[in-house]
Parts: sequence; structure tokens; C-alpha cells
Amino acid sequence: MFSRIDHVGIACRDLDATAEFYRRTYGFEVAHEEVNEQQGVREAMLRVNGTDDGHATCLQLLEPTRPDSPVAKFLDSRGEGVHHIAFGTGDVAAAAAAVGHTGVRVLDAEPRQGTSGSRIVFLHPKDCGGVLTELVEAAVSAVPGGAGAHQSVKNV
Repeated sequence: MFSRIDHVGIACRDLDATAEFYRRTYGFEVAHEEVNEQQGVREAMLRVNGTDDGHATCLQLLEPTRPDSPVAKFLDSRGEGVHHIAFGTGDVAAAAAAVGHTGVRVLDAEPRQGTSGSRIVFLHPKDCGGVLTELVEAAVSAVPGGAGAHQSVKNV
């Protein structure tokens, strides 16, 4: 059902400074950057490594673009740090249905658009050991061997 850890989302107040920290400290470069108006975030994907399914594992840095966004509210209540974990799958709707049948609440009735045209759903953190969990199906146009759904282009 799941092929990889797609990414770990990290909430931050200054995306550029945080990206520079990860570049300077670990050598991770920004593979993709975009603004997601629907979720009220500016995000950057930092490629960590490739995976067996031809995609990648990334860190996703999330900076709120408006004070009412979920990430802004997270920062206000919890401060900077890990926001969520995302698992990659070839069929996000089927994976969400399978997980939902175990009693875990699926927060999105239908998959919605995520980074680089991926399809995503979120699972309720109270049903996942306190961890907000995202399921990700990479976009068909994702670059094989590249950053999965996180193509090396900038859409900002």
C-alpha cells in the first residue's frame, strides 16, 4: 500500500533561513518551491534521497502566508518543528479507504491537490498516535528518479 516516506513537513516562520540551515548543516538543496494559496503556505521541498519506487524522500518546509492558515495556527500553539509525516502511495484514494476501514478518520472526503500536482489526503492525528499524517500520490508527470511529486522547478 505504501512505498516510501514521501516527506516530513516542518513548520517554520522563515522558509529561506530554515532552508539555508538545512543546506549549510546537511547539504540538502531546495528541489522545488511553490506557494499553495488554498493551504496558505509557501513551501520548499528539500530532497533527502531517492527511493526504490523512483521517487524521493524529502523535507517539506512550510511557512504560512496568512495568519488564519493551519500552519500559522500550528506555529502559534506549538512553535516551529515537525508538523506532519507523509507516506507515498500509488493510489491515494485506495490507501485512504483501506486506512479508513481500520477506524482511522480520513480528514479529506476526496483527494485534493498537493505539491506539484500530487493528490493528497490527511488522517486525523488523534487516530495516528498524535501525528498528523498525509498520504501522497505523486503526479503522473513526476520526474522518475527525481524528487517524486516534488519536481525540480520553482513555482513562486
